[in-house]
Amino acid sequence: MKIHEYQAKEIFAEHGIPVPDGKVASTAGEAEKIAREIGGGVVVKAQVHVGGRGKAGGVKLAATPEEAKEKAAAILGMEIKGLPVKKVLVTRAMEIASESYVGLLLDRGSKRITWLVSASGGVDIEEVARTSPEKIRRLTVDPLVGFRWYHALRLASALYDDRGQIKAAASIITKLHKAFVDTDSSLAEINPLITTPGGEIWAVDAKLNADDSALFRQEEIEAMRDLDAEAPAETLAREKGLSYVPLDGEIGCVVNGAGLAMATMDVIQHHGGSPANFLDIGGSSNPEKVVAALDIVTAESHVKAILFNIFGGITRCDDVAEGIRQAFETKEPSVPVVIRLTGTNEEKGRRILTEAGYSALTTMDEAVREVVSLAGGGKGE
Repeated sequence: MKIHEYQAKEIFAEHGIPVPDGKVASTAGEAEKIAREIGGGVVVKAQVHVGGRGKAGGVKLAATPEEAKEKAAAILGMEIKGLPVKKVLVTRAMEIASESYVGLLLDRGSKRITWLVSASGGVDIEEVARTSPEKIRRLTVDPLVGFRWYHALRLASALYDDRGQIKAAASIITKLHKAFVDTDSSLAEINPLITTPGGEIWAVDAKLNADDSALFRQEEIEAMRDLDAEAPAETLAREKGLSYVPLDGEIGCVVNGAGLAMATMDVIQHHGGSPANFLDIGGSSNPEKVVAALDIVTAESHVKAILFNIFGGITRCDDVAEGIRQAFETKEPSVPVVIRLTGTNEEKGRRILTEAGYSALTTMDEAVREVVSLAGGGKGE
């Protein structure tokens, strides 16, 4: 679960990380009032759950309260990567001498917490990793040892030469690690971590992603969820108990089982197509879930065809087929649909679909070839 920058900064401040003064506003008038309270120059920052706010015009400097009102009015209501801006953070503008990046995440490869730091902050860290990997220092935390002060000093030493700044940065890094663990997060980062001309170090940006699986014991984090800032498809998927990740392709995928969903996307890529999503409906034949899945995958205009890839193990194919039949009666798909159905009670399931006017293929390869062709892709094999 993503939270806004202003919410992450509140958590950082509670853990002793230095962040500039600031408050959130939902109107231009509120932004002016906050800027007047802060005094001096401020930064008005769009609060949306996507990156690239600065490039999209969602981060603006304002020298006066009146200018802050003007900048907020320009930002509020704009769309950044399809998400409308309904809130802005008005925060004190800081003089910047240098910018660095510090962040940590749960690395699925090593199954451990991994730190990434770079003296090249304030830019897309993925781009730095791609073009200048030598500028990034990595540190994987041994869970039997834990995160120690010498770890923090080692990371801070990759950012600064001044001993005082190394010690100050190490303190911030240690506190960020605690904030990460305390909130059951999957990612936490400060980009940029700045130094002022006077040598002070501040976290002028903040990002914190909570692990959905731990929200049952993170009630305060769960309460920070902003439904207005989420893509409608993601909200619907969560409400219906579907595992969903949006992608940029043209083939909508509705699959039962995470492993099969991953394999389906791989085979689609192999045959020249591009998946539009990861969507796991699980083992349920509940028609409401299938209708929700159709709503989700057809919500994006770039979806040109849909693939239902169902492998019945414990799940019975006739139950799933009945769910698909009822779903299609409720909502007729607006794009071509290919169904692959195999496994337990597949003959009965195929008969249910045939009687409803639909057909089902047996092999995944055959189904993927057909859906890729319907979507206008393929290798021409």
